[in-house]
Amino acid sequence: MTTEERNPQEHTAEVVMDQRRDRTLTEPLSASFEREHREIDDGILTGVDGAADPSRRAALVDAVCALRRHIYAEEELMFPALRDAGLAGPVLVMLREHAQMWQLLDTIDQLITADGPAEELHDACHGLLDLLARHNPKEEVILYPQVDTLLDLRAASVLRRLLLEGEPPAGWRCQQLR
Repeated sequence: MTTEERNPQEHTAEVVMDQRRDRTLTEPLSASFEREHREIDDGILTGVDGAADPSRRAALVDAVCALRRHIYAEEELMFPALRDAGLAGPVLVMLREHAQMWQLLDTIDQLITADGPAEELHDACHGLLDLLARHNPKEEVILYPQVDTLLDLRAASVLRRLLLEGEPPAGWRCQQLR
């Protein structure tokens, strides 16, 4: 019996992760960040109304972790180069919005950990999705097109590795909440 026959869901997840890794290593960095926006949105949507289901709850937890990592990558590795290139105004707007998101992420984490009321979790997730719907297009149109030309190969490589397997340092918070 092959691995695929024994556990097809696990095999499928491995294939998807391999495909994601391949894309992240070969596509423009801006495309990787845009794709991650969609993956995070999808994870929140999957988990928001089905958090009682363990697999859907896991999708939500994964999306929350991915968004925290995404914010860390932008604030610590991407935004300094953009700020230095004269995009301080747009970066400041993104930092403010990250603070709003971070507070919602904290609320979602607390509700998941405490097995809080489903309605409160639903409202917090939809509040986050609404904020992301306004935030992501600004990054994608104003900031991300600059990333592929402004970042040197080393910085781009660090960002790619972070997108694939990294996480923020323990206790890290977005800049506006420090």
